[in-house]
Amino acid sequence: MSSQTIGLNQELYTYLLANSVREPEILQKLRQETANHPHSVMQISPEQGQFMSLLVQLMSAKKTLEIGVFTGYSSLSVALSLPSDGQLIACDLSEEFTAIAKRYWQAAGVADKIDLRLAPAVETLDTLLAEGQAATFDFAFIDADKENYLNYYERVLQLIRPGGLIAIDNVLWSGRVADPQIQNPSTQAIRNLNQKLHDDERVTISLVPIGDGLTLALKRS
Repeated sequence: MSSQTIGLNQELYTYLLANSVREPEILQKLRQETANHPHSVMQISPEQGQFMSLLVQLMSAKKTLEIGVFTGYSSLSVALSLPSDGQLIACDLSEEFTAIAKRYWQAAGVADKIDLRLAPAVETLDTLLAEGQAATFDFAFIDADKENYLNYYERVLQLIRPGGLIAIDNVLWSGRVADPQIQNPSTQAIRNLNQKLHDDERVTISLVPIGDGLTLALKRS
């Protein structure tokens, strides 16, 4: 939930964009449209989208999962990096927000790779588990309501194969996680998740200070 990596001044951030980000035109157009959206703060930054795209390519991922779509920037970043037979199951509740996403998926020629599930994500994840899809996904991105983060994480961990990767957004929460005076439910939920991940021997982790903080959790064998 940050349009740029936190902790960088504008001069350095501009330099980062100019010397690192290779944003395809279709992603740039989507980002520009979303910038005018009332909830534009929910979009990930372009450098984070590119980073996740690189991770997907490094893993040669084919089967991926996303919890929280919004206008589709992260899902489009991932889908563009998947092979022709790759798949992304995208979970969201909003027909309004995802209508924007679907326009850009279609324009980018990746709509056939994306299976949009409009339902509470916990229900979708439970359905996938009930269908026998545990340990079949290569990569997952979690970026939805914070108070359900632990619920999402536990289910996604079952769905990811050993050696698969989970990326979890907003783990620095604009610095609020480090302020003990802030005790609202979303902030506490992220703190709880961060502590859970730190202590969880089922995964190898790294919290990367990109965007609003992105934790990478590699599922151990």
